[in-house]
Amino acid sequence: MTEARVGLGIDFHRFAAGRPLVLGGVTVPHSKGLLGHSDADALIHALCDSLLGAAGESDIGVHFPDSDSETLGISSLTLLAAVMERIHRSGWHVVNVDCVVVAEEPKLAPHVAAMRETLGPVLGVGADRIGLKATTSEGMGALGRREGIGALAVSLIERASGCPDR
Repeated sequence: MTEARVGLGIDFHRFAAGRPLVLGGVTVPHSKGLLGHSDADALIHALCDSLLGAAGESDIGVHFPDSDSETLGISSLTLLAAVMERIHRSGWHVVNVDCVVVAEEPKLAPHVAAMRETLGPVLGVGADRIGLKATTSEGMGALGRREGIGALAVSLIERASGCPDR
């Protein structure tokens, strides 16, 4: 018998000049990147929060605070790997994830396959278990005014019976 849990994560970052745009662990050509303590990968940050939430853990900001100089400029893929290590220690593994990136620009469809291929090995699942879509906010709000990018993620994790609790 297995135990399954679902987690939801959401993240937003504003655009900043002079930074690369990194989403899903992939550098996406664009005139601006996202502002943040790490590489500001909003997609991976939402994914981390969804995984941590499903496992009953605190959010990414608690585990990797922006006051920690060791994580300044860190790749969010490294943060995701640390989150995966944490949930694996508790006996959890990923069944599937589903993500949505909200951005007026740039167009993300040409980069979705690369993002899925990049995320799969870190999550320990095939690309076919990673749902990834992009949408716009139809010009509404800060995202619609092209001030930044938002992302939402849902994760399903499971643990076999007899696996240790935290």
